[in-house]
This record gives sequence, structure tokens and C-alpha cells, in this order.
Amino acid sequence: MRVMVMVKATAQSEAGKMPSTELLAAMGNFNEELVKAGVMLAGEGLRPSAAGKRVQFAGSRRTVLDGPFAETKELVAGFWLWQVKSMEEALEWVKRCPNPMEGESEIEIRPLFEAEDFGADFTPELREQEERLRAQTGNAANQPR
Repeated sequence: MRVMVMVKATAQSEAGKMPSTELLAAMGNFNEELVKAGVMLAGEGLRPSAAGKRVQFAGSRRTVLDGPFAETKELVAGFWLWQVKSMEEALEWVKRCPNPMEGESEIEIRPLFEAEDFGADFTPELREQEERLRAQTGNAANQPR
């Protein structure tokens, strides 16, 4: 199963405070463990929401909102994409993770949808299209599991 592991933003991360050398080293070591175990497919830190935009959809209308976005606890400061056997395995990895922020922080784990989750509505033609697009990206994180 693939999961997205999201590091929640804090007031400090939203203010653009960069991690210390010690935290960067600890995270580098943790990421190295994930890669050696064949778990990590991708992972990145995100710039503060002030550098971002949101697009709201209402029918055919699109409204662009500039960051920053107010509700820090709902923002993501970074992510991993992992391949694990179960949610329990993902939890065990997260419990081993260095605290990603100074002070309190939170990490959320969410399973990704897989092709079989969509049932009959995901027709053979749509599956073929999806597989073709994944192959064209050449990104291991996009490969079905």
C-alpha cells in the first residue's frame, strides 16, 4: 500500500524558519533508513503558504487566492510518499521519525487510492490511460503497487 505522510505546518515553519543543522542531519539519516528499507518513494519539504496559491472551483468559475493561508494546523510543511505493507508499518516508521519541528508537531498518514478502489467505474480504457500516463512520467512514485 502507498501512503502519504504529511508533516503539519507550525507557526515557525509558516514564518519561514529553517531547520537546524542537527535536525537536517537527523532527517537525512531517517530518510536514508527509509530508502534502504525500500519504503521511501518521494519526500520533500514545502515552502511556507505565503509562497503558494489556492484555486477555488465553483462550476466553471475559478478564483485564485494568494497565500499565506490562515489556519496553520491545516497546512502541510512537507511530505513523504511511502510504500508499506500496512498502516501499522507506516505508524512504526513515523514513531521512529525525528521530531520534524522545534517543539510540538504533528504528522498525518493517509493511504492513497489504488486502481482497484474505484471498482467498475474505472473502466479498462481508463485503466490503460492511467497506466500509460504513469509510464510516461517515469516516476517510481507513480507506479501502481
